[in-house]
Amino acid sequence: QVQLVESGGGLVQAGGSLRLSCAASGRTFSSYGMGWFRQGPGKEREFVAGISWSGGRTSYATSVKGRFTISRDNPKNTMYLQMNNLKPEDTAVYFCAASTRYYGDFVPPRDAYEYWGQGTQVTVSS
Repeated sequence: QVQLVESGGGLVQAGGSLRLSCAASGRTFSSYGMGWFRQGPGKEREFVAGISWSGGRTSYATSVKGRFTISRDNPKNTMYLQMNNLKPEDTAVYFCAASTRYYGDFVPPRDAYEYWGQGTQVTVSS
């Protein structure tokens, strides 16, 4: 079992930055891959970024590549999403997720996440 709690969301102007955090508990944090997803108003949930258990491999959605950075601090049991140059279309509820299935030190497939946080709202004003 894995429990996930997101924090760091808020209201920011376009061009601004936010850093989201995801605190994990339960299973050994360094044993599983993780990711960030988001769901905008009237939209389906979509993949944002993923990271392998060691942090050595990452993957990004095309829409955020070059603006967002995913990272993790295994001793602190925490994953982060640094979001820069935010745009109004980034407005969404952001969820962190964990995949405890074995994929080696690779980013889990986008449909492989079993555990989810409750989400944190990010609103970008124009």
